[in-house]
Amino acid sequence: MDQGRTEPTPEPTLSPPRGLRRFLTKDPQESDLSRRRFRLRGGPARTVFTTAETSYVFGFNAVMSREIEKVEDLPEEQRPFGYEGAAAGCTLLDLLTLTRGRRLHELLAGPAQHHRHAAYLGAGRAYALLRLRPLWGARRAHPLLRWLAVDGFGFQWSLSRADRMIGERTMPDLLTRAHCAVFDQGLGRLLWYHDCASPDDVAARIGEYPPSRRADLWSGVGFAAAYTGGAEPDELWWLTEHAGADGFRAHLAQGCAFAVAARLRSGTLPEDMAHAVQILTGAEPDEAAAWTDRALIALGHEAHTHEDFQSWQTQTRRSWTRRHRY
Repeated sequence: MDQGRTEPTPEPTLSPPRGLRRFLTKDPQESDLSRRRFRLRGGPARTVFTTAETSYVFGFNAVMSREIEKVEDLPEEQRPFGYEGAAAGCTLLDLLTLTRGRRLHELLAGPAQHHRHAAYLGAGRAYALLRLRPLWGARRAHPLLRWLAVDGFGFQWSLSRADRMIGERTMPDLLTRAHCAVFDQGLGRLLWYHDCASPDDVAARIGEYPPSRRADLWSGVGFAAAYTGGAEPDELWWLTEHAGADGFRAHLAQGCAFAVAARLRSGTLPEDMAHAVQILTGAEPDEAAAWTDRALIALGHEAHTHEDFQSWQTQTRRSWTRRHRY
């Protein structure tokens, strides 16, 4: 698979932040996942993950420097991660200053309007940083995409506590039952990073969790395998075999479909992601993204609950099942 989109490029520079924001700025070294004792093998996967987290940290710090516009200076394929970081920064400031989501709303209505999936994931990461249950402070938040904040919360919470969340397979006490399934999707994305896109290791890790949690973990893996990448085509084929053997092939495809829908809305689809979608869903990217669109339209304008979000996913999986019914 062509990993050209993840080659290191000169990073834009930011002005030093002032006031309180100086103390909130992230150390660029946080993007080095090896510091968290992840299983980072050599090869392109390590570069993919480090580059994604570097873009996230840059977007976060761009908010602290009051230079959000510089996220646009990142390579196009890295901007979603940059806006994820920017949304985390905006949400963190909103929570600390009790501004009821004003900064996040302005980001969603302006620079990040084509990166809403990434922005909601980033918002959830900010809640995890402050150890707060994800709520919906942003005015005019998307009624269903807002649930992605719980996914982002799951990713960041697990990233900061990998030994406990992965080794001991615990769940934060502050989550409601409705939150737990979406939390596990974020944890699934983190497992893809933690085991460095190794299908064997990821599948073995998921197998250690109770069967009731595996469906959402596979969904998160499917999202990360397409959205962030890191695996070669033969590894992706092997990943589908593992998911099928575990009984969750449709969930892997559904996570991938959500990822490609998000990427298509944010800009041009990277070539390696298009190949990944074809392997993980057995369909062209436009078709896979259309599954999520049709399911969302069918739910109607009033859909907003966790049950509605789950129905969105279920209908997407049904589209995949119909596509592969012989």
